[in-house]
Amino acid sequence: MGTVTASMVKELRERTGVSMGKCKEALDQAGGEMEQAIDILRKAGMASAVKKEGREVNEGLIGFAESDKAIAIVEVNSETDFVAQNEKFKQFIKDVCTEASLMTASTVEELLNLPYSKDPSITIDQYRALTIQSLGENIQVRRMQIIPKKGDLSVGLYSHMGGKIVTAVLLAGAAGQEAIARDIAMHIAAESPDYLQPSDVPSDVKAREEEIAKAQMQGKPANMIDKIVEGKIKAFYDQVCLVCQKFVKNNDLTVAAVVDAESKRCGKPLAIQSFIRWKVGG
Repeated sequence: MGTVTASMVKELRERTGVSMGKCKEALDQAGGEMEQAIDILRKAGMASAVKKEGREVNEGLIGFAESDKAIAIVEVNSETDFVAQNEKFKQFIKDVCTEASLMTASTVEELLNLPYSKDPSITIDQYRALTIQSLGENIQVRRMQIIPKKGDLSVGLYSHMGGKIVTAVLLAGAAGQEAIARDIAMHIAAESPDYLQPSDVPSDVKAREEEIAKAQMQGKPANMIDKIVEGKIKAFYDQVCLVCQKFVKNNDLTVAAVVDAESKRCGKPLAIQSFIRWKVGG
């Protein structure tokens, strides 16, 4: 019987996409014979998804789940929208989001290597392989975001186009403000801001906008140019910065004014801490 080394386990993992633990078991059973170990995995239905692993995945959905510890947002990709709308695919996303929300992993790789809580005999990555086998398409967990829960933080979540776009708003200052946070998350889905506030705009982006604005001012009196450019930069901020945008549910107010009004109403100093806007494949 041949000695099974770490490099052999790694090679089998790379060739099959099956977890390190299962690769080690197969190699042990095969006496260190690589091809025989692959056959063992294939017969067990674990390596049948390998040929599909290299296919491009440009469709999919974004899901989220909540536990006592955190909120998790996860994007899972498929080859076609047909599979993305399949109930087994949606169940896989739901299960992965639930696992991620428990905060036992900080990266996608760590998450995939965890035991699947509904069936600890397999990892989440093996669950993914079984889902590939069932649906006949490559499926990849592309990214995840974990938002730990805090006493003075309200999180608003909004899913648009059936999970093709998901947004989240982290509203600091008080708990129990999920409704207004969700309204702002809905606004983000519609208006797609690039930055939270003007101070977040990179200096090179601002400089480029100023250069374009000045180029449009040719022929204007020199004493007017700075004022006009200043106005154009403000208009740019109103377009790309969340707090400066007109609120979709009330165009008479900016998003900043909506938050200020809610702060006065609840007697707490609310402020948008950050936001997330994910689009499938984006």
